[in-house]
Amino acid sequence: MAGNQGNYREKSTRNEKNCKKANGQPRLKEKSNRAKSDNACPYAKKCGGCDYQGVEYKEQLKTKQAYMKKLLKPFCFVEPIVGMKNPLYYRHKVHAAFDCTRRGQIVAGVYRKNTHDVVDIESCMIEEQESDEIIRDIKDMLRSFRIKTYDEDTGYGLLRHVLVRKGYATGQIMVVLVLASPILPSKNNFVKALRKKHPNITTVVLNVNDKKTSMVLGDRNITLYGKGFIEDKLCGCTFRISPNSFYQVNPVQTELLYEKAIHESHLTGKERVIDAYCGTGTIGIIAAKNAGEVIGVELNRDAIRDAVTNAKRNDIRNIRFYNDDAGKFMVEMAQKGEKADVVIMDPPRTGSDEAFLSSVVKLAPERVVYVSCGPETLARDLKYLTKHGYAVKRATPYDCFPFTSHIETVCCLTFKGR
Repeated sequence: MAGNQGNYREKSTRNEKNCKKANGQPRLKEKSNRAKSDNACPYAKKCGGCDYQGVEYKEQLKTKQAYMKKLLKPFCFVEPIVGMKNPLYYRHKVHAAFDCTRRGQIVAGVYRKNTHDVVDIESCMIEEQESDEIIRDIKDMLRSFRIKTYDEDTGYGLLRHVLVRKGYATGQIMVVLVLASPILPSKNNFVKALRKKHPNITTVVLNVNDKKTSMVLGDRNITLYGKGFIEDKLCGCTFRISPNSFYQVNPVQTELLYEKAIHESHLTGKERVIDAYCGTGTIGIIAAKNAGEVIGVELNRDAIRDAVTNAKRNDIRNIRFYNDDAGKFMVEMAQKGEKADVVIMDPPRTGSDEAFLSSVVKLAPERVVYVSCGPETLARDLKYLTKHGYAVKRATPYDCFPFTSHIETVCCLTFKGR
């Protein structure tokens, strides 16, 4: 979801799992007809975040496949959904909200569905296990260091959230302590004690969020240990992950997803490619290895800074980034008589908009590769593009969020003429 950069609203906690489902998202049959899974979650009734909790994984994939075939039937053939060999512990970004009960018990976990009551969770079956252990130990350390959890109602207290990000290929770990103040008592001793328990921690960052807001992260970061960022590898490239950076949470499926997007671009080394909604430049940088020129366009300034850093880190010299609205940028290209061979678009779950889609039509690239994380909005956008000269060759769904109803899809469109 390259459009969701920087600060993010995450009333849910450790994933997209408490996001409200759009109308029409894949729903399983009544519980009596569900195939039971052996992976029963002890927090399912309290958390409510995993839509398909307790359901056999094969049944989840079957349901998602049927849904996508029905949804995209007017446009194209839908290839078999690409599932995971092991659908557990796949999230490499783990976020926990912290609170204190009336009895004085410190709790850390997810918000109960549609509330701001924190459900205390020791370990989650879809989260990377070492990250969960780090959060557990931080919770245990708070009392000995006399660190109070933040109270949303009174504005009193210090620790609001903890975010742990782990590089799948590198093993590097970043711990982000989200505080209501830039002052952490005994910070050096706290970090030392935490690293004694978890010596694999690469960096510890203090993020200051002193506003009454549902945003998890604030704008200010103070590095307490290490470089203040970690790196991970994806499709042969190295990417920097900062506290506020967007980076896909399921690295195993993301690599397959991006490889498919590049494959559908049919790059020969000569093409001019536009990476719209480019975020931190992941897809564009990977594509640049097989393209003549890549232009990345992103509205979020911080994301563009990360994209430039990532391109330099990988010694990619045939890519340029622009801090601009992608639709406006492409309209201006068309007005100047410029061309593009391929447009890769990876919009947020809300999909694209008519202004952007009309700019694609005006620019008329030979191929459009649409990477979607919202099936309903994908169908809406395909309807527009197919009415304006494009044909959808095929769609390939990817299960990047097992046990939830979310589906990622790669669609390949070719220009047939107006």
